[in-house]
Amino acid sequence: MADNRFYATGKRKTAVARVWLTPGSGNIQVNKMSVEDYFGGGYDYRQKVARPLALTETAAKYDVMATLSGGGKIAQTEALRHGIARALLIVDPEYRVTLKRAGFLTRDQRMKERKKYGQKAARARFQFSKR
Repeated sequence: MADNRFYATGKRKTAVARVWLTPGSGNIQVNKMSVEDYFGGGYDYRQKVARPLALTETAAKYDVMATLSGGGKIAQTEALRHGIARALLIVDPEYRVTLKRAGFLTRDQRMKERKKYGQKAARARFQFSKR
């Protein structure tokens, strides 16, 4: 069983996705729930998450099991997409060109800047008064 499982980590902002790919029928589970149940309705999260599988034409070949933590919904979906793309690279390195052109292998590292001590916010300062 352990021989045909492929593991990768995807990240975006503070969201972290641990992703396991196993041969299967295209089922995607997030924190032991379906994508629709985990993320809710409104925005089509499943389509965004399954994009690397669709690009490489492996949507019906692998099941995805992932654990997500941190961040918001959009950051978690992008972290999951990043993790799936990296796991597909382990499956077959030939997918690299396709996934790289689509931008799925680039980790978006933009984060909120931390608040500094003695200041109002990350960059905002208290107003200076000369007198």
